[in-house]
Amino acid sequence: MKVIFLGAGAWGTAMAMHAAKNPLCSEVTLWSRSPELAEQLQISRSNERYLKGIKLPDSLKVTASWSDAFQGAQQDTLVVLATPVAGLKEMVSNLLQTNDVPRNWVWLCKGLEPDTAAMPHQVIERELSKGQQAIAKSVRLGVLSGPSFAMEVAKEMPCALTVASEAEELVLLTQKVFHFGRMRIYGSDDVIGVELGGAIKNVLAIATGIGDGLGLGLNARAALLTRGLAEMMRLIIAMGGKPETAMGLTGVGDLILTATGDLSRNRQVGMQLASGKSLTEVLANLGHVAEGVRCAQAVSDLANNKKIDMPICQMVSEVLFKGVNPVDAVKLLMGRDPKLETH
Repeated sequence: MKVIFLGAGAWGTAMAMHAAKNPLCSEVTLWSRSPELAEQLQISRSNERYLKGIKLPDSLKVTASWSDAFQGAQQDTLVVLATPVAGLKEMVSNLLQTNDVPRNWVWLCKGLEPDTAAMPHQVIERELSKGQQAIAKSVRLGVLSGPSFAMEVAKEMPCALTVASEAEELVLLTQKVFHFGRMRIYGSDDVIGVELGGAIKNVLAIATGIGDGLGLGLNARAALLTRGLAEMMRLIIAMGGKPETAMGLTGVGDLILTATGDLSRNRQVGMQLASGKSLTEVLANLGHVAEGVRCAQAVSDLANNKKIDMPICQMVSEVLFKGVNPVDAVKLLMGRDPKLETH
């Protein structure tokens, strides 16, 4: 069984490392758009930029050549899109130009397309519709998500994720590739719920980082996470997802990890904003992608379009892009009128 990872960032590399240790996988290839990075990975056998000090398995093939990555690929090959949401459009376009494109696609990104507020599966389906109809109909699509820091996966620490797809065959194939060792993979058919949970939790992690950075205390953190989870569930339901998904690994599980874990880039964004730094300074210091920044406005736009009340996510967006001071944002949230908890 051949597996191709498209994207050699921290998460793509970590998951490729895990798959490469699976004896059921005959070949695992990690493709990088950067020839320089691919060469560095081949020579040093480590991704020092993203996963410093972690050695790549000898069995993991690394390349910057698209044709080389897909050499020997068959219909049952699993293609793993390990690019940020912003890179999905280009990646699908490239896939559609590939001879005998494999039909099993799973993506790892968490977020919404900034300009359209489209979920990843909507972006992919939109781009597929521009290609040959036969290909669009034959491709099986799924999302693999959950509470996971790349460094911990690279170190083979325990982890549990969820793969969601309408195609049971793809769920089973993804489990076959990743469910072994210290990683558990649960199945779901709720693509919408899984994707929205992964997008919204990043925005809520920024909010939690702001609260912790301002020293608001553990009571405030607990309240923010709980009310944030309620916002997540409301939008999932409005978009056609299942409310129970918000209570699973890709909802509350990923929210707890990203909002409280020190390895969380989105949490770091919030904490630095609370210290008085501008967003430009924060992103320059971070040096990595923080998906919560990219999709905060998109989440707010989606909520507004659906007339869903999401005050925490809305306030994060205003802090990021409208110059609202974090202290003032807290005052505005605390000053809202009382209401029933379940509404």
